[in-house]
Amino acid sequence: MAKWLLAVPPLVFAGLAAMFLVKMEDGRNPQDLPSTFIGRSAPAVPATGLPGIAQLTDADLRKGEVTVVNFWASWCPPCRAEHPVLKEMQAKGIRVAGINMMDKEGDASAYLAEGGNPFFALATDPKGRNRVDWGVTNPPETFIIGGDGTVLFKFIGPLVGTDYENRFVPALAEALK
Repeated sequence: MAKWLLAVPPLVFAGLAAMFLVKMEDGRNPQDLPSTFIGRSAPAVPATGLPGIAQLTDADLRKGEVTVVNFWASWCPPCRAEHPVLKEMQAKGIRVAGINMMDKEGDASAYLAEGGNPFFALATDPKGRNRVDWGVTNPPETFIIGGDGTVLFKFIGPLVGTDYENRFVPALAEALK
């Protein structure tokens, strides 16, 4: 009677392994977190900014042009990795706005002075309160906003690599049509 009990642990292990394998191979991208903002009006942007840089306003997101809104911080290594991509977008004439979050004013200003400012306008969220309204957890996170202020796409993580190429680039191209 005790011999059949020896088969229980391997059977349980095999069942769990099969369940994990099926879940891993279900084809969903973990970066594709559903966003309740897609198709809705973009949340308000913070009313604070950095000295000497144009202040981003809610009206800037509703001027009839597609806008890329990037949440970033000077202390964020992935933000530094994507910075050249943001500058390339700006050079191509894409409207890139920035929201600096949970950062010191001096650090954010120094970061932009050092690496160049890819943003046509910028807002700051030093306490991270506004990021909650946008559903942002950690930088970098980037949104594509339609000309009417509607959130079209949300991208979590740095704008580099194959995920960026396979998901963000086509979404931006579609929005710019």
